[in-house]
Amino acid sequence: MTLTKHNYRHFNNLFDELLTRTAFSNETGLTNPPVNIHETNEAYHLEVVAPGLNKEDIKVNFVKGILTISYEKKQTEEQKDYKTHRREFAFKSFARSFTVDDKVNAENIQAKYNNGILHLLLPKKEEVKTAPKEITIL
Repeated sequence: MTLTKHNYRHFNNLFDELLTRTAFSNETGLTNPPVNIHETNEAYHLEVVAPGLNKEDIKVNFVKGILTISYEKKQTEEQKDYKTHRREFAFKSFARSFTVDDKVNAENIQAKYNNGILHLLLPKKEEVKTAPKEITIL
């Protein structure tokens, strides 16, 4: 019979990682929030899960058919009256880009941030909104 000493350090590190990472973060601290994309006859709807963010720090840009959603929050000043032993949320950022076809009316894109979800409405151009005609087979 052989006695082995178990090293639980690996398990503890794994547990720490599970507690300190969000559902959509990676090793660099950059996040890649999940996105739902829906389409109706009138528009495309994007929902970006981004809880706890300040809407003032969220940027939505549309340039040359590319829709980019980004967020950046810089580190706050260090307090002088205490000593920090561990800092894991000093800087947070993400950027997601989507190629948008020419069906979208870029002039009327709308964005709203509510309850931790960024809602984007990308309305379709009028000529695209018309319902497809049924074709009779001869």
